[in-house]
Amino acid sequence: MAPSRTSSKRKIDSDDAQSDRDEGPSQSSQSSKKPRREKASPPQSTQPTNKVLPVNIVIPPKQTGTTRVVAWNVSGFAASSKKGFSHYVEAEDADILIITETKLQQAPANPSLKTRYPHQYWSSAAKKGYAGTAILSKHAPLSVKETIPGHPDPESVKGRIVTLEFETCYLVGTYVVNAGQGLKTMAEKNLWNTHFFAYMRDLDKTKPVIWAGDLNVAPTELDLSNAKSNWNKTAGYTESETTAFKHFLASPDDPDANKFVDVWRAFHPDQRAYSYFSYRFNCRAKGIGWRIDGVVMSQRLQERIKMCEIRDEIYGASDHCPVVVEIDGTL
Repeated sequence: MAPSRTSSKRKIDSDDAQSDRDEGPSQSSQSSKKPRREKASPPQSTQPTNKVLPVNIVIPPKQTGTTRVVAWNVSGFAASSKKGFSHYVEAEDADILIITETKLQQAPANPSLKTRYPHQYWSSAAKKGYAGTAILSKHAPLSVKETIPGHPDPESVKGRIVTLEFETCYLVGTYVVNAGQGLKTMAEKNLWNTHFFAYMRDLDKTKPVIWAGDLNVAPTELDLSNAKSNWNKTAGYTESETTAFKHFLASPDDPDANKFVDVWRAFHPDQRAYSYFSYRFNCRAKGIGWRIDGVVMSQRLQERIKMCEIRDEIYGASDHCPVVVEIDGTL
């Protein structure tokens, strides 16, 4: 049987080795910026700790009249395909599948995947074996775009974004730029944030937006295991990144601007759960992870959301877990 969502879990020990997004543990030297004050006795993660994909995958049926969208960083499509990718895809049977970090230069020759998803849009990075984003859909979109208008370095955007326009909304899948080990690519991350968030707001002026994929930011201290020791030292959890994300959700400069919602967090305001567990330091078994994959959408779509979950038992085909959302009606 597949592990249940409430199967035996392991409490996080803050003294355990800390994952630094595949770059090793953060050191405890003090940052020049004051760490964010954490709540007393924050809730602990109670997620499964299996390190291989369940043999039998049982997914709850889709609610009637909804569209199911899944976002999954597969950490290399070829590698994931050898470790059970197709078993999960068949069991989930999402209407739309967003795949990130494919590391492909062209669409794979996969007849069963093509049969399930006749409308496929694969975006490859300029650099071979790097990044890669795809959206696979059972339904044809009105239009497709793989760029961020106005970004000064279009080559750096390749393989990181696919935008599909549907009748009622835009769907944007991303593999967001990582700020890098030692924050060495923070300038590139900041540049991405500036132009990507502007693009999202421009889309939102026409139709509401659903953004899903690897967001590469842990928005709050609840979204990673060792917040204090990673603050301002580890990619994905810096003041620059978390503030940019927060201000995108609700602009401090324009109170009348349309707002966006971190959907999983809206459904689970106090829960501590993660979508990424580094292969290093045995992080999965220790329950040490990050919530950096997710779904964000225009606030005016929020009433259409029926559920949003991290498929936390689906681990082993990637170091990330899929995130699923169900939306009332068709896109």
